[in-house]
Amino acid sequence: MSLHEGSIVLPDDEYNRQLAANVHPLDWVNPQPDGRYNIVIIGAGTAGLITAVIAASLGAKVALIEKHLMGGDCLNVGCVPSKGMIRAARAWADLRHVSEFGAHIAGDVKYDFGSVMARMRKLRARISHNDSAHRYAKLGVDVYIGSGRFIGHDSIQVEGSAGNRMLAFAKAAVCAGARASVPPIPGLWEADYLTNETVFSLTALPRRLGVIGAGPIGCEMAQSFARFGSEVYLIEAMHGILPSEDRDAAQIVQQRMQQGGVHLLCCGNDLKVQKTEAGKRLTVESHGQSHEVVVDEILIAVGRSPNVEGLGLEAAGIKYDRTGVAVNARLQTSNSNVFAAGDICSRHKFTHAADAMAQIVIQNALFPHPFGLGCASVESLIMPWCTFTDPEIAHVGMHEKDAKEKGIQVETYTYKLDEVDRAILDGEDEGFARVHIRKGTDKILGATIVAAHAGEMIGEFSVAMKAGAGARTLAGTIHPYPTQAEVCKKVVNLWRKAHFSPSMKTLLTKLFAWMRR
Repeated sequence: MSLHEGSIVLPDDEYNRQLAANVHPLDWVNPQPDGRYNIVIIGAGTAGLITAVIAASLGAKVALIEKHLMGGDCLNVGCVPSKGMIRAARAWADLRHVSEFGAHIAGDVKYDFGSVMARMRKLRARISHNDSAHRYAKLGVDVYIGSGRFIGHDSIQVEGSAGNRMLAFAKAAVCAGARASVPPIPGLWEADYLTNETVFSLTALPRRLGVIGAGPIGCEMAQSFARFGSEVYLIEAMHGILPSEDRDAAQIVQQRMQQGGVHLLCCGNDLKVQKTEAGKRLTVESHGQSHEVVVDEILIAVGRSPNVEGLGLEAAGIKYDRTGVAVNARLQTSNSNVFAAGDICSRHKFTHAADAMAQIVIQNALFPHPFGLGCASVESLIMPWCTFTDPEIAHVGMHEKDAKEKGIQVETYTYKLDEVDRAILDGEDEGFARVHIRKGTDKILGATIVAAHAGEMIGEFSVAMKAGAGARTLAGTIHPYPTQAEVCKKVVNLWRKAHFSPSMKTLLTKLFAWMRR
């Protein structure tokens, strides 16, 4: 099953027709190349779009190639539709607990999953203007709808509906993104399945849903569908959920998900799928016990695979493997005139990571420095991220184990939200803020926040780390009261209190006693 057939996005309604008209217009006519481009970009996801628009705004001659939908995964099958669904799921959950705030609803409440998805499609179509072919053309970008493929070290061929175009370039950027990885589970192919590329095309709520993979996408969707009313089974090969996060942080989310009806089968192995008349039967061993569940749909959420096929990378002398295109710290490939950005070459497969990498490509491709000195480097990026479950988990910088692996001594402090007034008043007091500070200094090495609005709050630590501001700066920063973000100040205050030594207190006590004479 595919999200799109040609340029038609499913389901075929007014909102998806508006989306397609923006990001893959059927009547689009590819321009005729006029001389060599300063930069040609393959892929109009976040990395490609940002690279193209900045380069064009600087006066460069730019070509942007996209074979599917401009906006890439983020707009069409990722961040935008998922957050639309998550917001609706949260509203449904809030409604079920509204009596805690003194509101009592008489009679039956009608829940309409179809309306949830229609709202999501409407908002996605509205946002799609920002990534539209017509907008980018007006901004000075030559937009090509079709498949781009290298045919030499300095040329790319575009295969479009109205014929082929050959584009010569001084520099190029490979921003072709990634797709959902599908594990070799026996029986999966025959039973059929959903991925992030198809799940947002649903118009009816699956009564029973199996989710394979308890990473960010799997957890976000499992919790959302459970809140919509699906019976959800979340299967994960490792222990617990969100294996990249601190265990106590992930445990808070796991408990909330299980309280909301998600059935977790972790440490799962020997997973098999069988299509039956009753539905899709999943058999798996979890913690030494055999489990068998029957579902109506299966969602695969086990990671991402880079789109390196069909690009003619060999013809351009660009090295790659199953993990993606190989790049150096300047995002330069083995072809010195070709760069890469985004999911096709990054271990951080986030929209904001692709955005940051695109800006590095612009600096290094269009403004090269001799011998690489003074070039922008991906190694300098401070990368925050957030999983948009309820509560959210956000992180930036190192975890404690990362610092220890590098031989860096750290002091770690944790402040719980059940001691933050606003979190208590909001009924959102599950979670904490944690900060890692280099021992002997006030340098912040990393931070984790588990909270309802963690994604909004982690930026405070990101800015401090980027600016080189330490714990003293955050501790001395005034926060409005009452806000949940006060936890950021409270957690670094733990560091300040820890460094107020008994000997210093003794000295001050003597001083104050002397002053009373």
